Amino acid sequence: MTSSTDLTTPAEEEASTVTDGKKIEGRSLGRIAWTRLKRDKVALTGGGIIIFLILVAIFAPVLNKLFGHPVNEFHQDKIDPNLGGIPPIGTWGGISTDFLLGVQPVTGRDLFSQIIYGAQTSLLIALLATLLAVMIGIVVGITAGFFGGWIDSLFSRFMDLILAFPLILFAIALISVLPPTYWYRVTVIVLIIGGFSWPYIGRIVRGQTLSLREREFVEAARSIGAGNFRIIFRELLPNLAAPILVYSTLIIPTNILFEAALSFLGVGVPSPTPSWGRLLSDAVNYYEYDPMYMVVPGTAIFITVLAFNLFGDGLRDALDPKSNR
Repeated sequence: MTSSTDLTTPAEEEASTVTDGKKIEGRSLGRIAWTRLKRDKVALTGGGIIIFLILVAIFAPVLNKLFGHPVNEFHQDKIDPNLGGIPPIGTWGGISTDFLLGVQPVTGRDLFSQIIYGAQTSLLIALLATLLAVMIGIVVGITAGFFGGWIDSLFSRFMDLILAFPLILFAIALISVLPPTYWYRVTVIVLIIGGFSWPYIGRIVRGQTLSLREREFVEAARSIGAGNFRIIFRELLPNLAAPILVYSTLIIPTNILFEAALSFLGVGVPSPTPSWGRLLSDAVNYYEYDPMYMVVPGTAIFITVLAFNLFGDGLRDALDPKSNR
């Protein structure tokens, strides 16, 4: 008895199709999904960019030592004194072999260092917030969908209440009165983002659970005396892995944008910790003098969000046995 047999009959049919005159049998669903994903070059490109960004964030100190300068070191000699001491010397924001992405106006700090350390901040907060949201969403969604009745009604109304909450206003009001310490701010931001975004995945898990609990493999498990917890962990959760994984990849870019928005509004991670959102906020004051100061962090956010969305869409198509792509 395996739960995935009843759930993924179309995928198993694909596993028995004839390719180049040879019948393919015995392929696991994971292998089928990987085969489908490999055909989606756009999704693979997005996945490659994601891996690259994660490696950049992990090895930011090494990269900064090799190609950059200390993240908060001023370089006043790179600022043009003839233009009020604001724009960098040279074109394209002071980009050169010594400063790969140019320097910040006024201070002359290395923008390359700010960007790679900003990747640490954005990815750390986004991943932790996503993990928290997924964990809460799974627990609430599967509990509501599996037990139904008044439990389902209570949790469903609670999710509606959370979704109606003015999150951005609450985040600004709360974080603005917190002590400006790095880990304190990061912890609270993660709790706010994850604690208010879980209803989205909770609804998805609840809907899938309502469908799965009526399937034959669940009834078969009950008939041999399996308890509720065994059914949830051995029968339902394995079949919920695909939608959970797909939604997780799609919620990460949303969390990245939310963190950037908080930093842009001045209530994100405290200065001088680099943040893409705060770089954009600072750039608003200097875009007339140095447009590249706005382009560089804006491009970093754009590429990161686009990569996660492309990979998430491709992963959804690969894990969907009814997809024809």
